[in-house]
Amino acid sequence: MDFFILAALVLCSLTAPALGDKGSSKARGCSDIHRFYSGKGLKQDAAAPEFEISGEHLQICPQGYTCCTSKMEDNLAMISRTEIEGLLKETRRPLQSSLSYSQNTFNGYMDNLMNRSMTTLHDHFTSTWDLLYSRNSQLFRDLYKDLRDYYQGGNVNLEEALNEFWTKLLEKIFYQANKQNSIGEDYQECVSKKIETLRLFGEAPHKMTIQVTRTFVAARAFLQGLTMTREVVGKVLQVPLSQKCIGAIMRMTYCQHCRGMPTAKPCVNYCSNVMKGCLANQADLHTEWSHLADTMIEVGERRLDDVDSVILSLPNQISEAMFSMIDNLATINSKLFQGCGSLGEGGAPSSGFGDIASRRRVIVDDRLGGSANKMSESVSNINMKLREMRSYWISLPKVLCSDRVASGTGAEDKCWNGMNRARYLPEVIGDGLASQINNPEVEVDITKPDMKIRQQIMPLKIMTHRLKNALNGKDMDFQDTSDDVSGSGSGMCADDTCSRGPRLIAPVTERAMVYPDPPKNKEVRSSASQSLPSISIFLLSLLILLLQR
Repeated sequence: MDFFILAALVLCSLTAPALGDKGSSKARGCSDIHRFYSGKGLKQDAAAPEFEISGEHLQICPQGYTCCTSKMEDNLAMISRTEIEGLLKETRRPLQSSLSYSQNTFNGYMDNLMNRSMTTLHDHFTSTWDLLYSRNSQLFRDLYKDLRDYYQGGNVNLEEALNEFWTKLLEKIFYQANKQNSIGEDYQECVSKKIETLRLFGEAPHKMTIQVTRTFVAARAFLQGLTMTREVVGKVLQVPLSQKCIGAIMRMTYCQHCRGMPTAKPCVNYCSNVMKGCLANQADLHTEWSHLADTMIEVGERRLDDVDSVILSLPNQISEAMFSMIDNLATINSKLFQGCGSLGEGGAPSSGFGDIASRRRVIVDDRLGGSANKMSESVSNINMKLREMRSYWISLPKVLCSDRVASGTGAEDKCWNGMNRARYLPEVIGDGLASQINNPEVEVDITKPDMKIRQQIMPLKIMTHRLKNALNGKDMDFQDTSDDVSGSGSGMCADDTCSRGPRLIAPVTERAMVYPDPPKNKEVRSSASQSLPSISIFLLSLLILLLQR
């Protein structure tokens, strides 16, 4: 009798390890993972089991019963990296495309306004100013070129360019008024110096200079802000994810297949913690990124609302300034004769201009209304996109989890929590590197920030500083793109080559605090039991008792 009992117990102890997680009477097969594995384009592992085996060999997935070998686990981890990097690329593409489109649209409208303004000036000046314009048309073309180069990021001192234009223009008017006199080179040099020193331009040129400077400083800063944000997105999302992050993503995405739960999707909070751990450094960009977006919106609303009217009114403002100079020619002649000497009996204020005064009229671009609507609409659309992107870095985890987590009624109790199909118990952690000290899913060293990402914070601060100065019409003397500290296109001063304006000093930040080792809570995941079946131990103990009889 004892022999039969002993034989039955031995048979039970040998077959017990093959029982599935649900306590079924026979071992669970692995055909599902084989089909899934092949469907991913992976070559089937010759050692792949037909039925579940013990998972002590696994490095990433739970070490319970499994259908995956070590090689299968490694291959699924490699696929996880490829897939998440592709997903990040897809995530950044809409934002980069939106910023690029905004940049090109704004730049296109600016170009169109400049071309129209130049055409209007040429048409009206040809009929109004006749030879004075035709002989000196290059002076006006140079002005428009300087304005265009400036807002597109060229190394142009806007204030100096405008002052040089008015100085040369007044010289031409003075020489035209006194053309009956012979003027030597020494006298011309004296006139140039006196015009520049005495500021004989009058009120109209001064008013136009202030208006143009305010508008173009804001337009340039706004355009470069769009360029910088697009570049920062590209640089940050090209930084590779850590190996520990890839392991956590693989555990969340594919380990349930190894456990024979192919339909189980990750719990919402589980996915959030994984992604927040993986993108902790990126989330630390949020503060400066949102400040930059807010400042650009303010520049768009306060300084670019009348950019079209400023540019299209340039011909009229220049013409009015020239008429003002002619009206005050007697005073201008007097001051120049006093400083440089008399030219003889000539130099009457009216000489050299004929009936130009009778052609005086207001120059208006008939298409101003349509342009105003388009430019206003363009800036408004860009500002709407800036508002949408201000929380981009802290919203990435939610975006990446949106289509991969369990949903529907009762989903939180039937989702994959990294160990089993059950509720996920840990709380969702905060954003940023410092919050990851208690992340139960991704091991993150909060004392070692990613420097490639951290290096983008200072350029964001500098760009915000420049935009705030642009609100006040202040030119921070941007440098060529070759001196850019943030990459091509931003045009910011990186060293002492900036000749004007206070240099922005990088703030001294506190050293990162060193926290104690995080608690070992990696296995606190669900309310379901995670222990292996203990029937074998029970049967073996009973066998020993019978043998002692």
